[in-house]
Amino acid sequence: MKLCGIDEAGRGPIAGDLVMAGCILQKNIEGLNDSKKLTEKKREMLFEQIVQNSLYHIVKFSAQTIDEKGIAFCLSSGLREILKTLQADEYLFDGNTTFGVANLKTMIQADGKVPEVSAASILAKVSRDRDMKEFAKQYPQYGFEKHKGYGTKFHVEMIAQYGYTPIHRKSYKIKSLQQPTLF
Repeated sequence: MKLCGIDEAGRGPIAGDLVMAGCILQKNIEGLNDSKKLTEKKREMLFEQIVQNSLYHIVKFSAQTIDEKGIAFCLSSGLREILKTLQADEYLFDGNTTFGVANLKTMIQADGKVPEVSAASILAKVSRDRDMKEFAKQYPQYGFEKHKGYGTKFHVEMIAQYGYTPIHRKSYKIKSLQQPTLF
Protein backbone atom coordinates (compact mmCIF):
# COMPACT_ATOMS: atom_id res chain seq x y z
CA MET A 1 0.00 0.00 0.00
CA LYS A 2 1.34 3.39 -1.02
CA LEU A 3 0.89 6.09 1.66
CA CYS A 4 1.25 9.82 1.02
CA GLY A 5 2.05 11.78 4.15
CA ILE A 6 1.10 15.46 4.20
CA ASP A 7 2.11 18.29 6.54
CA GLU A 8 2.47 22.05 6.52
CA ALA A 9 4.80 24.67 7.94
CA GLY A 10 3.93 28.28 8.55
CA ARG A 11 0.28 28.26 9.55
CA GLY A 12 0.83 30.59 12.52
CA PRO A 13 3.57 33.10 11.59
CA ILE A 14 2.76 36.73 10.82
CA ALA A 15 5.12 36.79 7.82
CA GLY A 16 6.13 34.47 5.01
CA ASP A 17 4.46 31.74 3.01
CA LEU A 18 2.37 28.80 4.12
CA VAL A 19 4.24 25.75 2.79
CA MET A 20 2.63 22.34 2.38
CA ALA A 21 4.28 19.10 1.33
CA GLY A 22 3.09 15.66 0.33
CA CYS A 23 5.53 12.76 0.37
CA ILE A 24 5.53 9.11 -0.71
CA LEU A 25 8.70 7.41 0.51
CA GLN A 26 10.33 4.98 -1.92
CA LYS A 27 12.99 3.87 0.56
CA ASN A 28 13.24 3.74 4.35
CA ILE A 29 15.09 6.78 5.72
CA GLU A 30 16.65 6.62 9.19
CA GLY A 31 16.12 9.45 11.67
CA LEU A 32 12.79 10.82 10.45
CA ASN A 33 10.76 12.68 13.08
CA ASP A 34 8.56 15.74 13.54
CA SER A 35 10.63 18.54 11.94
CA LYS A 36 10.24 20.70 15.06
CA LYS A 37 12.03 18.02 17.12
CA LEU A 38 15.10 17.95 14.86
CA THR A 39 18.03 20.33 14.70
CA GLU A 40 18.34 22.54 11.63
CA LYS A 41 21.45 20.61 10.56
CA LYS A 42 19.64 17.25 10.86
CA ARG A 43 16.60 18.60 8.95
CA GLU A 44 18.83 19.82 6.12
CA MET A 45 20.57 16.43 5.90
CA LEU A 46 17.28 14.53 5.92
CA PHE A 47 15.75 16.94 3.37
CA GLU A 48 18.34 15.88 0.78
CA GLN A 49 17.75 12.18 1.50
CA ILE A 50 13.98 12.63 1.23
CA VAL A 51 14.26 14.49 -2.10
CA GLN A 52 16.43 11.68 -3.49
CA ASN A 53 14.28 8.81 -2.18
CA SER A 54 10.66 9.86 -2.55
CA LEU A 55 7.92 11.21 -4.73
CA TYR A 56 6.95 14.58 -3.32
CA HIS A 57 5.09 17.78 -4.07
CA ILE A 58 5.51 21.16 -2.35
CA VAL A 59 2.85 23.89 -2.46
CA LYS A 60 3.34 27.49 -1.30
CA PHE A 61 0.82 30.23 -0.54
CA SER A 62 2.02 33.82 -0.20
CA ALA A 63 1.07 36.19 2.60
CA GLN A 64 -1.02 38.10 0.04
CA THR A 65 -2.98 34.95 -0.89
CA ILE A 66 -3.48 34.10 2.80
CA ASP A 67 -4.77 37.65 3.39
CA GLU A 68 -7.09 37.56 0.36
CA LYS A 69 -8.43 33.99 0.57
CA GLY A 70 -7.87 32.96 4.21
CA ILE A 71 -5.68 30.28 5.75
CA ALA A 72 -8.40 27.57 5.61
CA PHE A 73 -8.89 28.14 1.87
CA CYS A 74 -5.11 27.85 1.32
CA LEU A 75 -4.88 24.65 3.36
CA SER A 76 -7.83 23.11 1.50
CA SER A 77 -6.40 24.14 -1.90
CA GLY A 78 -2.96 22.78 -0.99
CA LEU A 79 -4.40 19.45 0.11
CA ARG A 80 -6.41 19.15 -3.11
CA GLU A 81 -3.34 19.94 -5.23
CA ILE A 82 -1.23 17.33 -3.41
CA LEU A 83 -3.94 14.65 -3.80
CA LYS A 84 -4.22 15.50 -7.51
CA THR A 85 -0.44 15.49 -8.06
CA LEU A 86 0.69 12.45 -6.05
CA GLN A 87 -0.97 9.10 -6.72
CA ALA A 88 -1.28 7.02 -3.54
CA ASP A 89 -3.61 4.42 -2.00
CA GLU A 90 -4.03 6.48 1.15
CA TYR A 91 -3.40 10.10 2.17
CA LEU A 92 -2.64 11.09 5.77
CA PHE A 93 -2.57 14.73 6.93
CA ASP A 94 -1.05 15.80 10.24
CA GLY A 95 -3.76 17.31 12.43
CA ASN A 96 -7.43 16.79 13.10
CA THR A 97 -9.28 18.31 10.15
CA THR A 98 -9.46 17.58 6.42
CA PHE A 99 -10.55 21.14 5.51
CA GLY A 100 -13.38 19.58 3.49
CA VAL A 101 -11.10 17.44 1.33
CA ALA A 102 -12.43 13.93 0.56
CA ASN A 103 -10.30 10.76 0.62
CA LEU A 104 -8.03 12.19 3.29
CA LYS A 105 -7.34 10.77 6.74
CA THR A 106 -6.01 12.82 9.64
CA MET A 107 -3.97 12.00 12.72
CA ILE A 108 -2.88 14.35 15.49
CA GLN A 109 0.94 14.35 15.83
CA ALA A 110 1.32 12.10 12.77
CA ASP A 111 4.48 14.09 11.98
CA GLY A 112 6.20 12.30 14.89
CA LYS A 113 4.59 8.88 14.37
CA VAL A 114 4.35 8.13 10.63
CA PRO A 115 7.54 8.28 8.50
CA GLU A 116 5.79 9.65 5.39
CA VAL A 117 4.26 12.50 7.41
CA SER A 118 7.60 13.15 9.16
CA ALA A 119 9.20 13.41 5.71
CA ALA A 120 6.49 15.83 4.54
CA SER A 121 7.01 17.85 7.73
CA ILE A 122 10.74 18.14 7.00
CA LEU A 123 10.16 19.06 3.33
CA ALA A 124 7.72 21.82 4.32
CA LYS A 125 9.79 23.25 7.18
CA VAL A 126 13.15 23.25 5.38
CA SER A 127 11.56 24.82 2.27
CA ARG A 128 9.92 27.53 4.37
CA ASP A 129 13.04 28.19 6.48
CA ARG A 130 15.16 28.55 3.33
CA ASP A 131 12.63 31.05 1.94
CA MET A 132 12.69 33.05 5.19
CA LYS A 133 16.51 33.25 5.02
CA GLU A 134 16.15 34.68 1.50
CA PHE A 135 13.57 37.21 2.72
CA ALA A 136 16.04 38.17 5.48
CA LYS A 137 18.46 39.33 2.76
CA GLN A 138 15.73 41.57 1.25
CA TYR A 139 14.57 42.92 4.62
CA PRO A 140 17.58 42.59 6.95
CA GLN A 141 16.25 44.74 9.80
CA TYR A 142 13.40 42.28 10.56
CA GLY A 143 15.56 39.27 11.54
CA PHE A 144 13.55 36.74 9.51
CA GLU A 145 16.52 34.32 9.54
CA LYS A 146 16.12 34.02 13.33
CA HIS A 147 12.36 33.98 14.07
CA LYS A 148 11.20 32.73 10.62
CA GLY A 149 8.27 35.15 10.59
CA TYR A 150 6.76 34.23 13.96
CA GLY A 151 5.44 37.06 16.14
CA THR A 152 8.38 37.39 18.52
CA LYS A 153 8.81 40.53 20.62
CA PHE A 154 11.72 41.62 18.38
CA HIS A 155 9.73 41.01 15.18
CA VAL A 156 6.74 43.02 16.43
CA GLU A 157 9.09 45.85 17.49
CA MET A 158 10.58 45.92 13.98
CA ILE A 159 7.09 46.12 12.43
CA ALA A 160 6.28 49.01 14.78
CA GLN A 161 9.50 50.76 13.74
CA TYR A 162 9.65 50.01 9.99
CA GLY A 163 6.08 48.98 9.07
CA TYR A 164 4.88 45.93 7.17
CA THR A 165 6.74 44.37 4.22
CA PRO A 166 5.00 42.68 1.28
CA ILE A 167 5.62 39.29 2.98
CA HIS A 168 3.68 40.21 6.14
CA ARG A 169 0.19 38.81 6.67
CA LYS A 170 -1.80 41.94 7.29
CA SER A 171 -4.94 39.94 8.11
CA TYR A 172 -3.18 38.54 11.18
CA LYS A 173 -3.90 41.12 13.86
CA ILE A 174 -1.14 41.93 16.35
CA LYS A 175 -2.70 43.27 19.55
CA SER A 176 0.25 45.47 20.54
CA LEU A 177 0.07 47.23 17.15
CA GLN A 178 -3.69 47.85 17.23
CA GLN A 179 -5.00 51.36 17.80
CA PRO A 180 -7.11 51.62 20.94
CA THR A 181 -10.77 52.22 20.18
CA LEU A 182 -12.46 55.19 21.81
CA PHE A 183 -16.10 54.88 22.83
